[in-house]
This record gives sequence, C-alpha cells and structure tokens, in this order.
Amino acid sequence: MARPLRIQYPGAFYHVTARGNEKKAIFKSNSDRLQFIQYLELSYERYDAIIHAYCLLDNHYHLLLETPQGNLSQIIQYINGSYSSYFNTRHKRAGHLFQGRFKAILVQKDVYAQELSRYIDLNPVRAGLVTLPFDYRWSSCHFYVGRNDKPDWLQTDFILGCYGNKEKLAQTNYYNFVQDGLQTNINNPLKETLASTILGTPEFIDNILKNIDEQDINDTDLPAVRQIVAKPSLNKIKHTVESVIGKSHPLYSKFSIHISHQHSGLSLNEIGTYFGKNGSTICQSSRRFKQEIVKSQKLKKILDDILAELKLSNVKV
Repeated sequence: MARPLRIQYPGAFYHVTARGNEKKAIFKSNSDRLQFIQYLELSYERYDAIIHAYCLLDNHYHLLLETPQGNLSQIIQYINGSYSSYFNTRHKRAGHLFQGRFKAILVQKDVYAQELSRYIDLNPVRAGLVTLPFDYRWSSCHFYVGRNDKPDWLQTDFILGCYGNKEKLAQTNYYNFVQDGLQTNINNPLKETLASTILGTPEFIDNILKNIDEQDINDTDLPAVRQIVAKPSLNKIKHTVESVIGKSHPLYSKFSIHISHQHSGLSLNEIGTYFGKNGSTICQSSRRFKQEIVKSQKLKKILDDILAELKLSNVKV
C-alpha cells in the first residue's frame, strides 16, 4: 500500500498523530508527558509551529497544528526525534519509539477545526481514562474551557472565536459543545478524509491539487483525489437556495450561510465579506444552524433538496 501523500505549504493546517512502535506506550509517567509538552513549546519557539490542540494518550498522541513556514516535517521530526532520544535515555532502551512515519492529514481549517478539536478532546473519554474530558490533564481541553490559564504557545483564539466574541462566553459555549459530544453519537470527522491525506470540501481539495506537482502524488491516491468535483460559487449557492425555498423564506439567509461555510471551500473571511458579516459570525451562525438541522427532519429535507440541486447530494462535508 502506497504511503499517503505529504502536502506542505505556508499556512497549512493539520491533524497529526503518531503511535508507539508495536502499539507500545510512549508515555510511562507524568514526567514523560511534561517533557513531550516541553518539546511542543520548543517547536513553537524554534520552528514557528502554531499548536491549536493536543492530547497525549498512553501509546499515541494527537495534534492540531498550523505551519506558517510550511515546515510540517521539520516540526514533527524535531518533536518525535527529541522525545525519542529523551525516552530511550530515561528508560534505558534502544530502537524506534514510534511506529513508522507520523500520520498527517491536511485539513480545511475553517470548516473542520471545531469538530476535530472536540474529537481530540473526547479521546480520553473514549479510552476510559476520565468521565469528563475537561478533567484530563494531558490535553488542551481544560485550557479551552477556562479551567487553567493557557500557556503562551497554545493558540485557542481561532477555535474559541467561533463560540463568542468574549472569552468567558466562548469558553462556556465550547464547554457545551464538547459536553454535547458526550451525549450524542457524533461522527468521527476523520472518516471523511480523502486518500488518507486531505480533509476538506471538494473545492478545497481541487485548489490544493492545482498547486502541487502530480509526480508527487501516489498512483494509488490520484484516482480517488481526482474524482472529487469542485464546488459551486457563493453566487450559485445563494441562487440555488433562493430557487428551492424562495428569498422571502425566514431561513433563507441561514441556509445560504451554512451551505457556503460547509461547501464553498472559501475562508471565513471570504464568506463573511460576501454576506457582509465577520468571519466569527459566519462560523457561529453555521454551527448553530447545523445543530437545528440535526434536530429537525423538515430542515434536513430542505437541505437535502438544495444539495441535490447543487449536485452535492452524494458528497459528505
């Protein structure tokens, strides 16, 4: 099986995981975890890594990170290499600590950051380590909900910005968002990853592919990647919503914004400019309306009809 394509560019956003060799523990003590977190901090200082979220489990870790310099491999090689040297020395062992290459999924930040952050936060609960994710010391979750003062190197503003313009309100809303994940059977957002490489709307994927050399794409990945079709423009989305429910419909604006957020592949700022709103408002509006849709078969039917008109009915986003 061909290894997944590694796509790197300035400003890219990733979900990164690395597992212990033979699924063995990579953290044997709290001192180990503290040392690993120190390497996260040093990656921020030395390589300009922006860490949005993290979770350390016994035999693997999760990161949400951004690379302003387009240097993902350098960042993770530094973290994994430095920690492996420390771990082998401390525990008097030799050989590989991690199992093969680290796994990095290029993510469309504006669309998936919140869901992935919650997915990462809930890992300790799924592993049976805690009952509430906010109680787990070795993830970023307790910082997001205001349980402790966050370190300077942890970037929470982007994700919390989708939950309110004031810090305390945003922390409360994020707490409720994660809490809701405990009570409902939420989907794993990583299941929508294409070719083990990219998580995003078809337009996002298409734009990425236009800017990479095809000779760098694995032959086994290329057909799956190329079958995704680019999404319609914001104008097309807006006009289609109008044609299905009418411009006077009370939810016309909500449907237009939500579908644009989920399907256009554009940034929050670009969508906000189009609709005359700021990016944070677009994010919050789409998130809240998604919750309404999940609870209403009537709204789900309208959404399905609009997506069918846009020829998006067979695409999960």
